[in-house]
Amino acid sequence: KKMDRDKADGGADGQHQQSDSETNTTSSLSPSVGVCPPAPSAEEAALERDGAPEPSRSTPQLSPSKASLKEATGSPPSRTTSGTTALLTEEGGRGAPPSITKQDIDDSQLGNRGGSGRFHLKEGGRGIGVLTSGGDSQGMNAALRAIVRAALRNKTNVFGIREGYEGLILGNVVPLAWHSVAGIIQLGGTFLGTARCQEFMTREGQKKAVLTLIKKNINKLVVIGGDGSLTGAYKLRKEWNVFRDELRDEGRVTAEEHRASSGLHIIGLVGSIDNDMFGTDMTIGADTALNRIIEACDALNSTAASHKRCFVIEVMGRNCGWLALMAAIATGADYVFVPEAPPPEDWRADIGKKLKEGHAQGRRLSMIIVAEGALDSQSKPITSDEVREAAEKALGADVRITTLGHVQRGGRPCAYDRIMSSRLGHTAVETLLSAKPDSVDQMVATLGCSIVLEPLLPSVEKTRQIGTEIKNLKFKAARSMRGEGFVESTKVFHITSRPIPRAQSKGLRVLIMHAGAASPGMNASVRAATRLALDRGHHVFGAKLGFVGLISGDIQELSWMTVNGWTGQGGTFLGTSRRVPKSAGDLECIVKHLNEFSIEAVIVIGGWEALMGVLLLENHKTEYPRLQKLVKVLVPATISNNMPGTEYTIGSDTALNNIIQSVDKIKQSAIASGRVFVIEVMGGNCGYLCLMSAIATGAEMAYMPEDGMPLSQIVQDCHKVRNRFLKSHKSRERCMGLVIVNEVANPTYDTDFLCSVLTEEGKGAFDVRKSVLGHLQQGGDPSPLDRTRATHMATFAIQYIDECCKAGEKVAEMQSMSVGEVQGLLHLTPIADLPAMIDEKNRRPIKQW
Repeated sequence: KKMDRDKADGGADGQHQQSDSETNTTSSLSPSVGVCPPAPSAEEAALERDGAPEPSRSTPQLSPSKASLKEATGSPPSRTTSGTTALLTEEGGRGAPPSITKQDIDDSQLGNRGGSGRFHLKEGGRGIGVLTSGGDSQGMNAALRAIVRAALRNKTNVFGIREGYEGLILGNVVPLAWHSVAGIIQLGGTFLGTARCQEFMTREGQKKAVLTLIKKNINKLVVIGGDGSLTGAYKLRKEWNVFRDELRDEGRVTAEEHRASSGLHIIGLVGSIDNDMFGTDMTIGADTALNRIIEACDALNSTAASHKRCFVIEVMGRNCGWLALMAAIATGADYVFVPEAPPPEDWRADIGKKLKEGHAQGRRLSMIIVAEGALDSQSKPITSDEVREAAEKALGADVRITTLGHVQRGGRPCAYDRIMSSRLGHTAVETLLSAKPDSVDQMVATLGCSIVLEPLLPSVEKTRQIGTEIKNLKFKAARSMRGEGFVESTKVFHITSRPIPRAQSKGLRVLIMHAGAASPGMNASVRAATRLALDRGHHVFGAKLGFVGLISGDIQELSWMTVNGWTGQGGTFLGTSRRVPKSAGDLECIVKHLNEFSIEAVIVIGGWEALMGVLLLENHKTEYPRLQKLVKVLVPATISNNMPGTEYTIGSDTALNNIIQSVDKIKQSAIASGRVFVIEVMGGNCGYLCLMSAIATGAEMAYMPEDGMPLSQIVQDCHKVRNRFLKSHKSRERCMGLVIVNEVANPTYDTDFLCSVLTEEGKGAFDVRKSVLGHLQQGGDPSPLDRTRATHMATFAIQYIDECCKAGEKVAEMQSMSVGEVQGLLHLTPIADLPAMIDEKNRRPIKQW
């Protein structure tokens, strides 16, 4: 990672903090490992046209980790870190934020378990200002809520600047209280409003903005927006003292105001659905926009298949192709047009060839994704109409265009954008409050699931440099600056979207199977693994019902078209079972069928049972020659996110989205009726789903196995809720309560007991209702994040199998591995190291997410 980042900016100093799993090893697989490939296809040749070097490491990533400018220490989120638990705060049962009154300001208070002390705005105290500028994006409200409450929690005044820089110029600034941001975490857009302000581009406009900040006693500013908004913030800081002196000389600020406003500290949060900012893996709103695209494409699939029709889908992104590329992978599209990777010069003929071959292989539908900024190899725009004409000419049938437009920008934010935006906002406040006079302007960024800081202006300049590289036809350089994940995703898409695999020399015989409970994204991982393996010359087989099929011999060969259309489907078509081989007879049957089908490598996709099964095969390899030579790769897939060696598992994001969609509806009922709802979620002995869904829904309390659920704590929490309800009754305001509890948070005090205590201790102040979400958390089609994560993890597994194939007779010396994702990077952990990393009794890692 560091090497790639250093290459991008000419050498960066510093070093990222090591991840928790120190026994993990990052693989250095190269794109050329495994069976020697034939000549590249037309689209791959197009990717190699210019001379700029690609990133040296081909490790796939879920999201493109853009090269960084300044190495900043960041650690994976921990259950005990204040950066996570501090976000779990009282909603107060409000809907949209009310108008701000003196009563609101006086009643601002902390509502989490950390205490119930009151926070008041300081008379004449310096404060933090926050604004949203440019285009809106889903998750901005979650960031605003976190900023306001983190500031109040630190006894710091916080002011909302309405309508972006326009409000800063006009002085449209309002104080914000704790309840000002109640009930907004699930809302799209920004409650402060946003605008693109031309006046702020002028010197006089910037001077007016400085005047407003001085008059409002704001010396720290959080700007949420894109590269233009962050550039504006930097200019404000750069000219601050010049404008300040001029305002004093003009008599518009007093000498005391001039002395008190000696400095301005700026911090930026990137709010953009395009995910185009250099230095951060994900921008606020990008994942939700991708969800909107996938929802539309999934809906179009059924009508396209019914009529054997081709659809051209145009998506947003400006000059960044991230949305289009990830949507193409997540939907199993046939073709994609993005600015950073133009198609071959004869793209019209190439697209016709691919569509015809696909139809000949039995595909009933075709889908082409076009980024709004798509370009050809000469940097000329490619429009959706041009693509449609080429497809119609090839197929001799009508081709329809669907332009998704601003529907991608609207709607409720997904789980990722709610949680990550909250953490970004919290970090922004903590960073501002610890800033020193000589601190540089910073941008709060993401590195996998870690939060890091990057210098603001260089990040913006590098972002704009990408556009310059594209204009200068240096497409490889542009892709490289987007990040190695973007580069790898481009290659993976071109392989998996082929109508038929390339002819290859003979490789290994690979078995793919599941184990444990079903998890959304399993089908996507099987499709990717199958097609990538076939494309590299391997023979692929699937075991039905996991270890049950392996023991009984229910194994079938998988072809290229067997897995067609599997990417977006929930559940698992291969089937799965929680059964793990236990007896010697089970092992004998497994070895027998491995010999019968001459299986040389196995990929096990699943949760805890998959881990136990792979460990069993590994532990008995000295007893059976077949197991000794068998390459074993574990791909973690479980909604509980309780696997060692990884921060994320396939299916956990979909489960979180299923939870928040249900809880959002429950909250509407709770507000209308003034009730307390206790929501029980899955997760076994891992509290990931519980805590993350509590943050994403604005719950007041979360009870997890890691913390336990002591009776004294339950009673204390009940009294807090009761006091709040009694206060709301006096003021005749609507009120609600929301509690998220893990299914096994306490072996004695179950959800029914918790509801009974709430009812008893509430003394009639509120009604209590229970909702057990159950298996709806496990069902449904996988989210885009889980589809792309499954594809990339499967790719990584196949790359390792290629490396084993290259080892030839020394394959027995190759270690069995588990795929994992830590700080945005996929890596491999030896299976033999996993037992020391797990708490087997509680079925979770010792060092968790």
